[in-house]
Amino acid sequence: MSPEQQLATLTRGTAKVLSEKELLEKLKGGRPLRAKLGVDPTAPDIHLGHTVVLEKLRQFQSLGHQAVLIIGDFTATVGDPTGRSTTRPPLGREEVLANAETYTDQAFKILDREQTEVVYNGEWFRGMTYEEVLKLNARATMQQMLQREDFRNRIDRAEEVRLHEIQYPIMQGWDSVEVRADVELGGTDQLFNILVGRDMQKSQGMDPQVVMCLPLLEGTDGTKKMSKSYGNYIGVDEPPAEMFGKAMSISDELMDRWYTLLLGEGRDPGLHPMEAKKTLAARLVARYHDEAAAGAARVDFESKFVKHDAGADWPEVDLGDERRLIASVALAYGEGHGAKRSGGEIRQLIAQGAVQLDGEKLTDIKAELPAEVSGKVLRLDKKRSVRLV
Repeated sequence: MSPEQQLATLTRGTAKVLSEKELLEKLKGGRPLRAKLGVDPTAPDIHLGHTVVLEKLRQFQSLGHQAVLIIGDFTATVGDPTGRSTTRPPLGREEVLANAETYTDQAFKILDREQTEVVYNGEWFRGMTYEEVLKLNARATMQQMLQREDFRNRIDRAEEVRLHEIQYPIMQGWDSVEVRADVELGGTDQLFNILVGRDMQKSQGMDPQVVMCLPLLEGTDGTKKMSKSYGNYIGVDEPPAEMFGKAMSISDELMDRWYTLLLGEGRDPGLHPMEAKKTLAARLVARYHDEAAAGAARVDFESKFVKHDAGADWPEVDLGDERRLIASVALAYGEGHGAKRSGGEIRQLIAQGAVQLDGEKLTDIKAELPAEVSGKVLRLDKKRSVRLV
C-alpha cells in the first residue's frame, strides 16, 4: 500500500488520532514503524473489549510494521488510576507474572507472535536509583497531572489521590521513550497517559509518538464498557457454546457496533437480524477457536433455543389482523394462557428482551409483527410461549 492507503486503513475505526498528518509523514519515511501497546496483566484472561486495540495492532503488523507489546509487570503493581474513583488494590509481582503468561498466550490468538516484540517495563524501572526517579518526575508538573479528570473529580469530592497513582502516567510515558515508539495505541480512556508519552519523548529530543485511541467496546448489556467487574464480558478463552450464546444475547443496535469494532466491517443489510447475529457469533467463535467449533456452537444454540420452541406443544393463537407488538402480546397472554398483563408489564418484558419471535428478541415497544406470522412461535416470557396461526 501507498502511505496514503495505509493511513486510510490504519485510521479506520479509530476514535482519535493525533495527528493524521504526523502519521502520514512517518509512513512516508519508508521504514517500519514501531507501534506500541502497553498492557497491565491485572487479570489472567482477556475479553473481547481488549481485542479492539489488539486487532488494530495486528493491522499494523499486516502492513509490515513492528508491534511492540509492553507487559507492565512493574506498572501493574502500581495500578492504572484511569477511570477509577478509588485507589486500586496493589498486586504482587508473582501474581502479575502469572497473569502475564496467560494474557500473552491469548493475545497471540490475534497478534503474529513472530512479528511481536514483547518487553517487560520492569526491565528499566526496577534498575532505577532514587536519583533517577527524581529526575524522571522532574519532567512533569503537578498541574499537568491534576488535569486528569479522574484525579480532579476525586479531589473535588474530598477523596484521596495517592502519590504513587500520580506516578503512573509518568511511567507509561517513559515506556514510550524506552521502546522508541512511533505510535502508541490505547482506548479512549488512555488519551491522557499517551499524551504524557509524547511529552516525555520531546524532553529527550525524540520525534513524538502519534496518539491512536480506539473506541471502548460496550459489553453484552449494551450500556457499560465490557468488564469482568460488570459481568458483561465475553472472554476469548471461553468455551465455544458459551461464547456463541453470550453473543446472541446482545441487542440489534449493539450488534452493528460489534460488527464494526470486532470484525472491522458493517453487517450485511440483506440478512435478517437474527441470521446476522448468528453470523457474528459464529465468526467470533471461529476467530478464537476454529470453524468446526463455530459450526458446532451454532447447532447447539439452535437445538436448545430455536428448534426447542419450534417443536414444542404451545397453545395456538390467532391474532387476526392485529400486528402491534404490545397488543399482540396482550392478546397472546389472554387467548393462549388465560392470563392478563397490563401495558406497563408488557413494556417491561419487551425492554428486558423476554419477548421473542422465533428466537429473535423484540425490544422496540412501537414495533409491529410481520404480516405473515403463521407457524411462528411468540415467546411471551421465560415460561410462556404461543404458536401463531
